Amino acid sequence: MDDAFLEQRLADPAIDGLWLRERLMPRWQDGSASRPIEPPPDAPPPRVGAVLLLLYPHNDALYLPLTVRTAALRTHSGEISLPGGRYDEADGDLSRTALREAWEELGIPPAKVTLWTQLTPVWIPVSNFQITPYVGWADHRPAFASSAAEVAELIEVPLDLLRQPETIRSEIRELRGNHMYIPFFAVGEHKVWGATALVLAEVVGKLEAPGP
Repeated sequence: MDDAFLEQRLADPAIDGLWLRERLMPRWQDGSASRPIEPPPDAPPPRVGAVLLLLYPHNDALYLPLTVRTAALRTHSGEISLPGGRYDEADGDLSRTALREAWEELGIPPAKVTLWTQLTPVWIPVSNFQITPYVGWADHRPAFASSAAEVAELIEVPLDLLRQPETIRSEIRELRGNHMYIPFFAVGEHKVWGATALVLAEVVGKLEAPGP
């Protein structure tokens, strides 16, 4: 799969990837979604930010970086995420937020990233944070330089691994006396779920959807 074809698939608004995102949505035992996709009308305005899903060639395959957030971070500590964070007025727009955060967290120079497209925003209820994902491309594997304050571990994920049906698994967790069905991507010893899984699912969904 060359980068031109990949960009065309991911940037084409007519190709729907949300069908797979629905499969990665946490649900209660009765099948109902455990969280709304968008903030309810009566909710306070969410904080906004952006994440970068960066694709790059390495060892004859395509990869993307995820991070394990350090325990010292105030929100979502210890969780697996895409590089990203809160919008700053100095950014000017959310795409620059994604690029800035990727530079701060992983040392990826913005000039080395070609932004391809924007994906569907994801609202995170527990922190009332809405992230806008951007897909970017780098011609070569970045010389990663992880921030010790923010990144506990860098995980380089083969894109083809996420496309394998057996990579999507699930488990049951108990929350406030109710059973919740939690789908996730199994990446080595890691379980990628929640907002990060929803972003990855839209990308995989667009690649696997019928189309030219």
